[in-house]
Amino acid sequence: MSVGEEVRTEQSGSQKSLSTSAARNLATTSKSVPQMQEISSRWLLRALPWVNVKGGTYRVNRRLSYTVGDGRITFVKTGDQVRVIPAELGELPALRGFEDPDVLGELAQRCTQREFAPGDVLASFGSQADEAYLIAHGRVEKIGTGPYGDDARLGVLADGSFFGEQALLDPDSMWEFTARAITACTVLVLPRRDLEQVAERSESLGDHLRQLRTIPEQRANDFGEKEIDLSAGHVGEAVLPGTYVDYESAPREYELSVAQTVLRVHTRVADLYNHPMNQTEQQLRLTVEALKERQEYELVNNPEFGLLNNCEYDQRIQPHNGAPTPDDMDELLSRRRGSKLFLAHPKAIAAFGRECNKRGLVPESIDMGGHRIPTWRGVPIYPCGKIPVSDARTTSIICMRTGEEEQGVIGLQQTGIPDEIEPSLSVRFMGINEQAIISYLVTTYYSAAVLVPDALGVLENVEIGRWQ
Repeated sequence: MSVGEEVRTEQSGSQKSLSTSAARNLATTSKSVPQMQEISSRWLLRALPWVNVKGGTYRVNRRLSYTVGDGRITFVKTGDQVRVIPAELGELPALRGFEDPDVLGELAQRCTQREFAPGDVLASFGSQADEAYLIAHGRVEKIGTGPYGDDARLGVLADGSFFGEQALLDPDSMWEFTARAITACTVLVLPRRDLEQVAERSESLGDHLRQLRTIPEQRANDFGEKEIDLSAGHVGEAVLPGTYVDYESAPREYELSVAQTVLRVHTRVADLYNHPMNQTEQQLRLTVEALKERQEYELVNNPEFGLLNNCEYDQRIQPHNGAPTPDDMDELLSRRRGSKLFLAHPKAIAAFGRECNKRGLVPESIDMGGHRIPTWRGVPIYPCGKIPVSDARTTSIICMRTGEEEQGVIGLQQTGIPDEIEPSLSVRFMGINEQAIISYLVTTYYSAAVLVPDALGVLENVEIGRWQ
C-alpha cells in the first residue's frame, strides 16, 4: 500500500486525537501590542535641539536689516490667464512700501502675459533694459560672461521670482546677463513706460518714486544688515569712525503652537479588558504617536513657522537640470556655514542616489541609533516623508544649521506643564460623563524658530521621477 493510500485510509476513519482547532479553546493566545502604520522615524524631532520657552513665546532679536518682504510674488490663474495679486507688486524694490490698492491694481492690470518655449531668450546681455519680468510658472536661467570669456550660469529662477526690477527706476539700465527659458515659461511683464504713465496720473505713486530716487542708498553688508563702520590698516593717530549696532525695532516672536485631542475610553473596557495589556495605556500610546507625527508635519509645512515656508528667498535655489545632483547639494551647502543636516523625502534621497550612481559616486553613510543614514560631504541626509511631493513629481530638500549657539534652527517647547508625561506633552484627566466614558485631554506644545536667515536653505522643484 502506498503512502497516499495510507493517508486516505486514516482520514476516512474516526478521529484518534484532539484537533488543533479544539485545543486552541484551552490555550492562551500570544498577542502583539496594537500596531500602527503611520509611525515614521521622525528624524526631524530627534535632530532639532529643543529650547525651553518658559513664557510660551520666543522672540528672535536681530541686527537691523534693510531687506523686507519675502522676495516672492504670488499670482492667480484662471484658465490659461495669469494675473499678479496687486499687493504682491510691493515685493519689487521700486514699489516697496507703496500701499495704494487702486494704483497697485492698475499696475497689475498693465502687466502683460507672455509665453516662452524652452530655449527662448527673454533678455539679452548688453541690450537696453526697460521692463521687469515676473515669472508665474517655469524656470529661467541667468547666463553671464565668465572670466575667460565663456558662458557662466549665474543662477536659476523659478515660480514667483522676478528680474529686471532695476529697469523700473533707471532709464539707462542695461541687461548685465542673458535670461533664457529652461522650460516652458509663463511670464508677466511690467514696462517702465507703463509705471511712468501711472505715476503721472497718480500723485501718491509719483511722490513715492521721487522720494525713492532721492533717498541715499543705505550702507549694508552682504547679508542686508546695517553696516558697522570700522577702520583697519591705519597708522598713527587716525580718526576712528564712530558706529553703533542697530536692532530690529519689531523683532519676530514665535508663539508655541498646539496639537491636541480628547481620548475617550469606556469604563467597561478600562475595567474588564486590561489583561494582558492595559487598554488605556495602549490607546494613549497610539494617540501620542499620532500627535508626534502631526507635530513633525507642522514643523515642516505650517504656514507660520514651518521650515519650508520660513526659508528666505535668497536661501532658496533651483536644481540646474531638475534632478538633485551632487552639484546642487554642494550649492545648497555653500549657502551656509556649519550645516548639520539635510532633510529630504525618501524618494528625493533615492533620486539623489541615482545621480550619484551616474557619476560613479558612493556617498558615505553613518550609523545613527542602529540606522545607516547616507551623508553628503559628511552631512547626514535624514529621510522625512512629511516634505510634500507635488503632482508634477517634484519636492524639496532642506539644509539646516541647528542650535542657539550656532545661530541656527531650533525647536521650541515648554517643559514642566501640568500632567506632563514627556517634555511639553501632557495627558490630563477630564472626568467621566453620564455614559460612563472616561475622557483624557492629550496636548503637545511646539514650534520652530530660524535665528538668522542663512541657517535654513531649500533646494526647490527637485524632480524625483527621472531615471535616465
